[in-house]
Amino acid sequence: MAKFLLIALVLLQVSVLAACTSHPATEAKPASTALKVALLTPGPVSDAGWNAAAYEGLQLIKAKLGADTALVQTKSPADFEDAFRDFASRGFDLIFAHGFEYTDSAVEVARSFPNTYFVVSSGSESSANVASITFNVDQATYVEGVLAAGVSKTGVVGAIGGIELPSIKLFFEGFKRGFLAEQPKGRILISYTGNFDDVGAAKEAALAQISQGADVLIHNADAAGLGVFLAAEQGHAYAFGVFNNQNNVAPDVVLASAVTSTPLAFLKIATEVRDKTFHPGMLEFGMQDGMVSVVFNPKLEPRIPVSALERARKVEHDLATGQLVLAPTVATPSAVK
Repeated sequence: MAKFLLIALVLLQVSVLAACTSHPATEAKPASTALKVALLTPGPVSDAGWNAAAYEGLQLIKAKLGADTALVQTKSPADFEDAFRDFASRGFDLIFAHGFEYTDSAVEVARSFPNTYFVVSSGSESSANVASITFNVDQATYVEGVLAAGVSKTGVVGAIGGIELPSIKLFFEGFKRGFLAEQPKGRILISYTGNFDDVGAAKEAALAQISQGADVLIHNADAAGLGVFLAAEQGHAYAFGVFNNQNNVAPDVVLASAVTSTPLAFLKIATEVRDKTFHPGMLEFGMQDGMVSVVFNPKLEPRIPVSALERARKVEHDLATGQLVLAPTVATPSAVK
């Protein structure tokens, strides 16, 4: 009897030990180690342009890196710091802020969150954990200016901007330089609506330029850029798309689009942050590294004089291969040139 009791006690001890050690599923799970990336935009990501390109970058990061992502559209500058602090305090590794206007707030908040990287599109400053990225899109708008010169019958072209920011002024400066390189006696009309959302205001500004003889238009007005396309359709003018390929937005008037590879640039930065190889600074991307390009609208190519199209493609090739380098410029004030 004692022998059987001893065996029973041994078996009981073994079963208790097994119960304590053989159920790893009940142990606490480690916190998620996925990269956390946020995006702040000044306008809707449905604009088919500036903000849409940034959102595509966020989606690409999620798809390629398995990152946890979040998006917020800030309504006014008063929201900038709150949005930055909210994401940084929640442990986000990387915060993209898609616009020059976020620079000061990013630099200020970054001091309190040294483990978070802040990346500002078209920004003007950098620090230990703040980077500014610039697309040399003026290279692409220079090509568009060359094409505009070959297409325009009046020698007058127009440019419609949202808010008069340095990056937008330089954007138009590229267009102006390309146009005047081909038509030295030409005129470029530049106006700003004061916002990026008012389609009606952009349309009226564009129609006003058409009434002054402009027969080719370019915009940098985000969602309001649709108004420029509507004016071009109504006024029998041509237009250019920006940032995203907007050729299909208004296929009967958009000759070409100046495209930035914002998604690929965002993915590159996020990958480096994940791999702990990212070095903040003033980062530039352009035609030579394939991050800026011109996408011609095949539907309208038959309407473009062969010589004009060939000239534009030649200039594009020379910029992409480094055979043509645009000298640094300081944007001129908005005015009738």
